[in-house]
Amino acid sequence: MSAWKDERDASRLLVERAHEELLAGNADDPRLAAVRPLVRDSWSRSLTSLAGAEGAPPLELDGDELVAYRSAHPLAGALDVIRSLLLPGDALDSGVAVAVGDASGRLLWVEGDRRVRTMTGSMGFVEGANWSEAAVGTSAPGTALALDRPVQIRGPEHYNRLVQPWSCTAAPLRDPETGRILGVLDVTGGAEAATAQAQLLVDATARAVEAELLVTRLRQRAEPPRRIRTATILRTAKPAPAAVLRVLGRDLATLELPGAGEQGPGGERSIELSLRHAELLLVLATHRQGLSGDRLAELVYGEPGSDSLRPEMVRLKRVLADAAPHLVPASRPYRLEAPLETDLQQMLSLLDRGAHRVALAAYPGDALPASRAPGVEELRETARAALREAIMAEASVDVLLAFADTDAGADDVELLRQCLRMLPARSPRRAGLVARVERLEG
Repeated sequence: MSAWKDERDASRLLVERAHEELLAGNADDPRLAAVRPLVRDSWSRSLTSLAGAEGAPPLELDGDELVAYRSAHPLAGALDVIRSLLLPGDALDSGVAVAVGDASGRLLWVEGDRRVRTMTGSMGFVEGANWSEAAVGTSAPGTALALDRPVQIRGPEHYNRLVQPWSCTAAPLRDPETGRILGVLDVTGGAEAATAQAQLLVDATARAVEAELLVTRLRQRAEPPRRIRTATILRTAKPAPAAVLRVLGRDLATLELPGAGEQGPGGERSIELSLRHAELLLVLATHRQGLSGDRLAELVYGEPGSDSLRPEMVRLKRVLADAAPHLVPASRPYRLEAPLETDLQQMLSLLDRGAHRVALAAYPGDALPASRAPGVEELRETARAALREAIMAEASVDVLLAFADTDAGADDVELLRQCLRMLPARSPRRAGLVARVERLEG
């Protein structure tokens, strides 16, 4: 057993050093020859498409958009088959995370072991994140889609350093009639997630999913035409993207309107709002049930019945009338009748899913830091406290250290002491942290 462990550790070290040489531009280093050709080729593709070997994946689906997209996806009906084969018994204590992604590599469902999901969520392995090879480099789900074949990636074979503690096995999921790729099935965990037995199980589950899709389709064809048409409409419906109000780290908010023009890469248009208009929209976006005039005035101006509310609402409606008429607030009570997401709520959603590193990357600073509106101040403190609490309770030491380098964590002695408790005794980071603690307490 000891000899096998030594051999495994030596192999891992060799792959790690080969990876470092590739990133350093030494593509002819002889150690690269010891890396599997599949992995070596994927590293080369990753090196071409990515700037570095670190960083969280982009979150491309969130909130209502994610829910609507998943419910309309062809793989939604196969989840019970996947759960029964890969997560039998107590899924929360299974030792692995099981993910199903779409053909673009975006994760739609992530289920399984609670501890594994918390730890992998910290590196961005969460629903809505893009795990294609172009987004995060070599990984089982992304490389399986790139090669259109089952793939196993073990520890240091991952291109992204954040993912190297994990191993994974993935297989494409195809349309049973056309052969078109519908998505990808992935199992992530420790070394046991990339064994020969894991590959057999994932491949068998993929075939079972495709058989289930075919059976479901044949049943639908046997139903009356009207019901078939209804099912087809539900399957192909696409959610309309919501507008996003960006307030984190900004004194002046930006309202992003997807599909409203040609200025952005996706045809979106952005408009900048005054501080007061940003305060009004942020408060309304986070009180979807609506607010009376007195309550809205109290949250924005600090006093109910403020004479300033009505004329300011008129001005806000004029600003929105041309660019975003669907977002013009209704009255009695004041409310938004169309969806409006905020980057603050998106960040809190990431925390709920255990994506601590992604949430931290999505938090450039407090919401509207120049605002003194009571409702905004409350939201600002809630967001900061939620981020700190989640990171202190569940995040890895790397995420804790990253938070300690932000304005929100710079003077947090308890946070710094938590970092010291988690760091190895010989870590070079300890001296700097000790000095910061002594300065803050002295």
